[in-house]
Amino acid sequence: NTVRAALRRDVPPKYERVPRGSLVDAVEPRIRELLAVTPTMPATVIAERIGWSHSITILKDRVRVLRPFYLPADPSSRTSYEPGHRMQCDLWFPPVDIPLGHGQVGRPPVLVMVSGYSRVMAAIMIPSRQAPDLIAGHWALLQQLGAVPRELVWDNEGAVGSWRSGRPKLAQDFEAFRGVLGIAVHQCKPNDPEAKGLVERGNGYYETSFLPGREFDSPGDFNAQMGHWIDVRANQRHHRALGCRPIDRWDADRAAMLALPPVAPVIGWRASVRLPRDYYVRVDSNDYSVHPSVIGRRVEVVADLDRVTVTCGGKVVADHARAWADHQSITDPEHAAAAAVMRQTRSRVAVPEVVGEVEQRPLSDYDTVFGLTEQVA
Repeated sequence: NTVRAALRRDVPPKYERVPRGSLVDAVEPRIRELLAVTPTMPATVIAERIGWSHSITILKDRVRVLRPFYLPADPSSRTSYEPGHRMQCDLWFPPVDIPLGHGQVGRPPVLVMVSGYSRVMAAIMIPSRQAPDLIAGHWALLQQLGAVPRELVWDNEGAVGSWRSGRPKLAQDFEAFRGVLGIAVHQCKPNDPEAKGLVERGNGYYETSFLPGREFDSPGDFNAQMGHWIDVRANQRHHRALGCRPIDRWDADRAAMLALPPVAPVIGWRASVRLPRDYYVRVDSNDYSVHPSVIGRRVEVVADLDRVTVTCGGKVVADHARAWADHQSITDPEHAAAAAVMRQTRSRVAVPEVVGEVEQRPLSDYDTVFGLTEQVA
């Protein structure tokens, strides 16, 4: 009976239905022929080639099963990181409007750096993605970390470098910065975002865990809030891939890095110009006033992420807070007042009186010269 038959079995009884087959079975040989020639052929094109008139869903399911047998293998590599070796870098543009002053709002870039070994994160908002600001942002973060990784990993950011004729080429300013630090820069190949997946995931982490529910009064406020959050949250959280907190690995990571250079690199905006009569100098897209007493003389302009300083003969003749808004004229009241006094003083200078009399020639002399004195008959 049924009970005795069940006891004689080695496994529990199980109802099994005989497969009925599928409509795709009849056309599977033709599908394989098409995939053997073109492994990436879309299922919709395959349906057209074989004259398929039934549900496209069951055809797509079969193509999805068969396609891997004809595609070439594309295994990904697992990158291992040694202490102090690599730090991945990227620009993150937070999707939030930041007040920039002068009635403007914007979304300035954030320079993000993630250590490969410890996963320690660092970030700072910078005024622009141009080379002077990008390099100044690097230097600010490296000073915060207190050490320099042996290699920076970057994509093809214009201020960093690009690929030309199949080879990476660093931009001139970034090459000089790299040389002062004594490090290497690895430029990822185009269309290869996985090469710096650590920092890409870090950007997503900022966007989902730092931004929600926050408001910012200025770029300085953004950097203050972000710096505090990174210290107390991002670098203190338990990292599943590491099995520990990033800060727990930081001592070993930093110990294997290079020391900061004894001579600081040249960073920021720098220019040497002759001060024009309107006593303003331009940095990026903004104009900054200079004391008008040095009009016509050569001045040295230096701007970092926070200040714009102008010197003449070693003397400071202008010192302004860096403006993040675009196309603004930043005027020091002292400079404007000095210019007004100088204009007023110059307007009071007496015009010298003309000495001597000026001879007045009779108009008849000109008639004689041009033969106009003869009478017409």
